Amino acid sequence: MTTHAPGDTPPHAAPHGERHPAVLPTLFFTEMWERFSYYGMRALLVLYLVNALGYPRGDALAIYGMYTGLVYLTPILGGWLADRYLGYRKAILIGGLVMAMGHFAMAFPALLMPALGLIIIGNGFFKPNISTLVGSLYRENDPRRDGGFTLFYIGINLGAFIAPLIAGTLGEEIGWHWGFASAGVGMLFAVTWFVRGQHKLGKAGLPAGQDRLKRRDWLHIVLISALMVPLVFVVIGAGDALTPLWHRIGTEFKIGIPTAAFLAFLAWQQRTCTREEWHRVLAIVILGVFVIFFWMGFEQAGGTMNLFADKLTDRALHGWEIPASYFQGINPLLIVLLGPLFSMMWTRWDQSRFALPVSAKMGVGILIMGAGFIVLAIAQGRAESLGKVGPQWLFFVYLLHTMGELCLSPIGLSMVTRLAPARLAAIMMGLWFTANAIANYLAGILESLLAGSSLPLYWFLVGSSLGAGVLLLLITPLLKYLMHGKG
Repeated sequence: MTTHAPGDTPPHAAPHGERHPAVLPTLFFTEMWERFSYYGMRALLVLYLVNALGYPRGDALAIYGMYTGLVYLTPILGGWLADRYLGYRKAILIGGLVMAMGHFAMAFPALLMPALGLIIIGNGFFKPNISTLVGSLYRENDPRRDGGFTLFYIGINLGAFIAPLIAGTLGEEIGWHWGFASAGVGMLFAVTWFVRGQHKLGKAGLPAGQDRLKRRDWLHIVLISALMVPLVFVVIGAGDALTPLWHRIGTEFKIGIPTAAFLAFLAWQQRTCTREEWHRVLAIVILGVFVIFFWMGFEQAGGTMNLFADKLTDRALHGWEIPASYFQGINPLLIVLLGPLFSMMWTRWDQSRFALPVSAKMGVGILIMGAGFIVLAIAQGRAESLGKVGPQWLFFVYLLHTMGELCLSPIGLSMVTRLAPARLAAIMMGLWFTANAIANYLAGILESLLAGSSLPLYWFLVGSSLGAGVLLLLITPLLKYLMHGKG
């Protein structure tokens, strides 16, 4: 079953030089409310585990890393199901409903793990397919594409900015479960907005030969969403049974098995791709390795940096203590403010003779994030000697990280939709999110991994970020060749 993909020309796409497609605001606000739900929960999770449930710091960060890692891993399956069977629209609606159930379940402590499982599965249906749907609105070489994805990225971060203010206030000041419930309400807003905008999408995201969602499609959406509840409990039960076996497996097998599976996947891709398509797939894979280094550092925001705000930052303001979760709103606020400037910059830059390849933009982003960790490492040293530091330290860290993110993340999403073969669009987006999955998991366990060494966490991230950024800039000519003029 085939859906509209980046290589197609959607019937509602505007010619070059005109405004962005009229349907873009529908996807903008759908993603905004979905991200409100996700980041509302993310702002509270580690604080909730440590301060309310009494988890040790290392265990809380490990759960955070496992959760955020799986959130980015399940899009591979969700992308494949959308490509082959569901279409992007049905997958998005299923994901939204399942995530809403998960967020509401977070209001009950006994349902912590099933709730996280529902959010993970729902995100797998939702995340790769709405990004791919945005890509389908633009022709293959449309110069508005990077600007459109940056505007879409503003929607993501508008929701992420509102989330700590509402969910954080409810969770930290009134009750943790009120905060989690507000995230569920946000997810219902996302689903409602997407349903109301169906008529604006034309045939985008539908199976070939279909011009609207039919009654049987809506029935499939409800049934599949409901079936995810027992599936989560089955997976949790299987996980409990297999955990002892997992602990007995050597590290070399834990690394070797997924690596072998990944190499088999690449071999399958090579068999079904032309030479140019294979080169483009390789370019996505290589850049995916580098984004691991970026997100491994960036995702400290919800883990160690969240705890830094809670334990090591002076949050007193005229007799009121700023909730630690509020610091999670700095990054999205800066993206909303700076995003339009970056969107205009990339659009004009890409149309000039000084246009930078995608890999160069991403390399610069990784270097800027590394500079942010220099500031944070210094702040950590001051906090250890003084007890606490002022909030301006975290502000400047988030400013640098945000600038790095705007150079890398929306550009990366756009790059995948441009390079991926049309028939593999969503699954390649899922593969891209796999790099995020690995990075998020590493972000959660990195502090524990470094515990036996003399290397402080933030100085380690300075080295890993600057090293990866420089190397990416050096291999940009190779990547430019592999992209065949599409990057």
